[in-house]
Amino acid sequence: MVQALTTDEASVTNQYVSFQPTPRTLMGPGPSDVHPRVSAAMGRPTIGHLDPEFQQLMDEIKSLLRYAFKTENKLTLPLSAPGSAAMESAFANLLQPGDKAVVCVNGVFGGRMAENVRRMGGELVLVESPWGSPVDVAAVAKTLAEHGDAKILAFVHSETSTGARSDAQALCKLAQEHNCLTIVDAVTSLGGIELDVDGWGADVVYSGTQKCLSCPPGISLITFSDKAAEAVKARTVPVQSWFLDLSLLMAYWDGDGGRTYHHTAPVNAMYGLHEALLMLHEEGLEASWQRHADMHQKLASGLTNLGFEFVVEPEYRLPQLNLVRLPAGLDDAKARASMLANFNLEVGAGLGEFAGKVWRIGLMGQAACDSNIALCLAAIQSVK
Repeated sequence: MVQALTTDEASVTNQYVSFQPTPRTLMGPGPSDVHPRVSAAMGRPTIGHLDPEFQQLMDEIKSLLRYAFKTENKLTLPLSAPGSAAMESAFANLLQPGDKAVVCVNGVFGGRMAENVRRMGGELVLVESPWGSPVDVAAVAKTLAEHGDAKILAFVHSETSTGARSDAQALCKLAQEHNCLTIVDAVTSLGGIELDVDGWGADVVYSGTQKCLSCPPGISLITFSDKAAEAVKARTVPVQSWFLDLSLLMAYWDGDGGRTYHHTAPVNAMYGLHEALLMLHEEGLEASWQRHADMHQKLASGLTNLGFEFVVEPEYRLPQLNLVRLPAGLDDAKARASMLANFNLEVGAGLGEFAGKVWRIGLMGQAACDSNIALCLAAIQSVK
């Protein structure tokens, strides 16, 4: 016999309903607007993560990732975790206790790289540059000359906390001259500006889905050069993270037909990643880079007319992440809250020493378009 619920019990039972978020236009530092094609792809029927059809999808994802990264690296794959996991995987696989790592810090995410070295028992050497400026190549050259036993040079290509682009090609060249492996954070780079893994000789480069790919957050992307892969094989102690151990992951992602179960991949999220990479391939890398540059110029012109000043010098600015100083009298939190309430528009606040002083306005992927720029400028005009 089924016992009837009391009034109070029924009230508690029915207090929850399906979540229906208010549609927003996302012009912050990420996540970016998700393209409708990506959303539709993620709604397709779920199949098993060892299904032959899913294995075919895995192979296509790896091929499309090589295109996006401009690399022939065999060890190029997505990780079933957000971008921070790829950062940790890079250090966990390359760094052994006692290894010396030179880490360049010119913002929040360089600082997170340094923290990985500390937590993994490495010997940390910092090269610090002012926030809003690129990594100082001359300072890195001097540091590497002074630390000839350094194993790793790590830096952020596109610093999301400041909107500054560093000279990845020059830094990778320095690392090669000093026999260092490079770890490059390209989370905000991929699809938005030039990124040439093989051409620059980068060793480990990682990114994420939620920036210029217009895909939801939750998956990270990483590639290892042959030199980096050999360094992993030469380890004398196990990788401290089981989940992020490259050798175990590749046993699952290898396309030889003999995949070994490692974890249950987020199948529908991988559908979305595949669609996003397919769209980047259809548009073309150079065309995507140019679109982001063109949209940046339009936004920059409008922001300047409204009294905003860019923090980063023109030659180092990220077109996909615009750091602007707030005009005198404009209240950061109140203005952003007003734009969210009245225009459903999200822009990003400043971090660290920039908190309360700047906005980070994203033009990433799907968001890098004329209609978003018009909406953003109108919303800002309403709060000035």
